[in-house]
Amino acid sequence: MTAETKIRQPIVTVAGHVDHGKTSILDQIRGSCVAQGEAGGITQKISFTLFPRNEILERCPIIKQKKLNLEIPGFLFIDTPGHAAFSNLRKRGGSLADLAILVIDINEGIKPQTAEVIQILKINKTPFIVALNKIDHISGWRKQDEELVKSINMQAINTRQQFDEKLMTLMGSLHSHGFETSPFYEIEDFTKKVALVPCSARTGEGIPELVMTLCGLSQKFLKGKLELKPDAKGVILEVKKEKTISYIEAILYDGKLTNKDEIAIGSFGEPIIGKIRVLEEIQPLSCKFKSINEVHAATGIRLQLTESIDILPGMPFQVFKNNKDEIIKEFKKQITDNIQTDNEGIIAKADSLGSLEALLALLKQENIYVCRAGIGRIDKKDVICANTNFENDPTKAVIIGFNVSHDEEIKEMNTANIKIIEEEVVYKLIEKLKEYIENKKKEGEKEKLMKLATLCKLRILGQYVFHNSNPAIFGVRVETGRLKENCTLIDENGEEISDVKRMQADKKGIDEASAGMEIAISLTGTNFERQLKDKTFLYSDLSAGQFKEFKKNKELLSKEEIEVLQKISQIKRAKEPTWGV
Repeated sequence: MTAETKIRQPIVTVAGHVDHGKTSILDQIRGSCVAQGEAGGITQKISFTLFPRNEILERCPIIKQKKLNLEIPGFLFIDTPGHAAFSNLRKRGGSLADLAILVIDINEGIKPQTAEVIQILKINKTPFIVALNKIDHISGWRKQDEELVKSINMQAINTRQQFDEKLMTLMGSLHSHGFETSPFYEIEDFTKKVALVPCSARTGEGIPELVMTLCGLSQKFLKGKLELKPDAKGVILEVKKEKTISYIEAILYDGKLTNKDEIAIGSFGEPIIGKIRVLEEIQPLSCKFKSINEVHAATGIRLQLTESIDILPGMPFQVFKNNKDEIIKEFKKQITDNIQTDNEGIIAKADSLGSLEALLALLKQENIYVCRAGIGRIDKKDVICANTNFENDPTKAVIIGFNVSHDEEIKEMNTANIKIIEEEVVYKLIEKLKEYIENKKKEGEKEKLMKLATLCKLRILGQYVFHNSNPAIFGVRVETGRLKENCTLIDENGEEISDVKRMQADKKGIDEASAGMEIAISLTGTNFERQLKDKTFLYSDLSAGQFKEFKKNKELLSKEEIEVLQKISQIKRAKEPTWGV
């Protein structure tokens, strides 16, 4: 990078498992205490922090001590909520972030959400460093020196041993995810290994070294990628309303934008064109905005447009110069080309374009197909699509919503046959989805199994005898399994009683009764007083072949059903020892 070349700040995403200290690390960097003001200590929205070069040099004297010539104009840090995939910050070609800081609690290691972030880092091919936070929680740890490496070497023997063990464990875990890692002070070639920076957001240890490592990586690996082009380009983060005013929070990642410009904003249809009424820029190391005439990338901005426009989070925008056809082609590559759906599958909704892209990428890794995908709340069209899916394959009658809820109108619709899963954390959403699909598949297999034969246990309700003989009509409770018409019943001695000719529940004829139901059954050729008065239970009769089929598929049966199967086996073998063998 030459002095003449205009370069922008690298955009750095700070991500990791919820409560591992992402915002607290940024607090140390910016000298604020945002984390204390967050509801429940969890970041409630994406926020950005502008960290200019002069502030970096002032807060991290180690950079001058190590004689690192800092050429970049600073950093733009993005702090992401624990409940959102940070990849909702996207531009054409991958992640909006040039670099990422993956925050891991050194004492807790890789948690599910950490693994999710690592997957997305891989998908986006985003270079990253690891901040091993909370070293001060290691038993006996004391801050011994301002310089991290000296402080580590000066720890008590037991403390140093614990630190080394935790470090090696993390290195092994990251290796299993496909990354070779080492502490930053042991790495000679940063192209071959991911740097680990032990630190403490509480005491500030390792924070200067973290920023220094980030500076070094930026200058070594981002040459050419930070050169500013003239045309303004960015990504919409959030659309907010305060009283009657609507404004947009966004990141400008390239070019120059003025308060006189018109901008084109991406959508699933035609681009939305809007004229800027108010342009504000985030202030350095602050969460406050200042009205300004022009801004240069990379920075966080807030916009008010002259018209009220329906804008979706995650959408790209760029300055409009009467080049609509060119913009349509550009946006198509960024939006519709990245939202690929399948001919069949589930329905997926998310809160932003990037969140949807991330969700689809993670579902693809799990071999879960999506036939319909969109941004915003789960709506009427999604329910209609899911009900259509049910007719073809019940396992695909599913709608998932990542960080979105559903429209009230769907409560009036028929949703009995479909499953709606809403979650604010991607890995939990996918876990619930996989569990549901698996259970639904088992239900389908069990249905097929139960069509071959009936497996049930009945308790005779002797106080409800409506007709003594031919037919005997009396009450039973289905204790386990399901009872169907024409099922042959046996008693506890293996004696065949009769086939079930009719069943009633609440004086209405039924074809099938499930566990827990109390019903009346009709048995022809049976005398209740003589044959059943002293009996307690009846069982469905099984052939040896049917028994073997149930036994082969016992993973589909409940614990109670397996017990009934074993009881029937005992009853049958008491009369015929080789039965079912």
